[in-house]
Amino acid sequence: MTNNTSTSNGASLSNGASHSTTKADSHFDRKGLVQIALLGLLLLLPVAAYLSGQIYYVNLASRITIIAMAAVGLNLAIGYGGMVSFGHAAYFGLGGYVAGISAFHAFNLTPFMSWPFTVPGSDSMPVVWLVSVLLCALLALAIGAISLRTTGVYFIMITLAFAQMIYYFANSWPTYGGQDGLPIYIRNTLPLIDSSNALTYFLICFTGLVLAMAITSRLMKSRFGAALTMARLNDVRLATAGINPYPIRLVTFVISAAITGLAGALYADLNGFVSPATLSWHFSGELMVIVILGGVGRLYGPLAGAVLFVMMETLLGGITEYWQLFLGLVLLGVVLFAKHGVLGWLAGRERHE
Repeated sequence: MTNNTSTSNGASLSNGASHSTTKADSHFDRKGLVQIALLGLLLLLPVAAYLSGQIYYVNLASRITIIAMAAVGLNLAIGYGGMVSFGHAAYFGLGGYVAGISAFHAFNLTPFMSWPFTVPGSDSMPVVWLVSVLLCALLALAIGAISLRTTGVYFIMITLAFAQMIYYFANSWPTYGGQDGLPIYIRNTLPLIDSSNALTYFLICFTGLVLAMAITSRLMKSRFGAALTMARLNDVRLATAGINPYPIRLVTFVISAAITGLAGALYADLNGFVSPATLSWHFSGELMVIVILGGVGRLYGPLAGAVLFVMMETLLGGITEYWQLFLGLVLLGVVLFAKHGVLGWLAGRERHE
């Protein structure tokens, strides 16, 4: 009798483990299919539009890709680091102004500064991208060093305050257009590649998005990512393990800003224009909405959120100027009934959720 009972219990445990494994594999397959579908559609639809002569839709896809990239940067801070920044527009706008100011001086054949040493303008994309990333990283290092000493609503307000200071500075800088913005007459160039071609530029932006997501994924799978997750969940326990949460959060904040700044440089080149609007708190709010719509802390969440946001803006904005009302209803529905965002609704919950 005992042997029979033991055999029955063992079979039950084995069946339970098998069922659990099957369920996990099923979730993985569903999640993987949704992610592949998102990336695949984003890549293939613009190619089809280009071949059919619909350049507008290629540029629309580029816009979705760039905004998704900016949201990937914000998601690293909010979703993975628990740092609710309401000032990421500062980095997006700074990246845009680096592209615009550099192109402005390259077009006019004038240096950006001539004392104590000469800094010429440049229309080279690698140079613009490098300067954008470095300046945004330095700005985030300064802002993060101060704001990360606070938490909660104080952190939110400090990041907002810094972003608004930069916004008003750009708004009152007449040399580069002030509140009217700065036009970019010729798109910056990339060696051996025709960046003026709509499809080529989309592929550049798509590559940037994939790299940003790959960096985020690699970061979160490392020991640094494990420490960051613990800093978000319980910073006291992390500190008792001998790891100071402050530098972990600061490095994450800097990387997050650098990714968003690079997206800003791409966005300015796409539009051929940069203005203080990209620095305003409204854009910070839009990025936060995109992250929430897609799924906070989801690698592909920013992409799903950017697709939904831009498509609603494009389709509903062409019908009514009050399209934000419908966006608000969708956001309310996501918060109440799909707390893990559109991606969570499509792909299912993560194991840690």
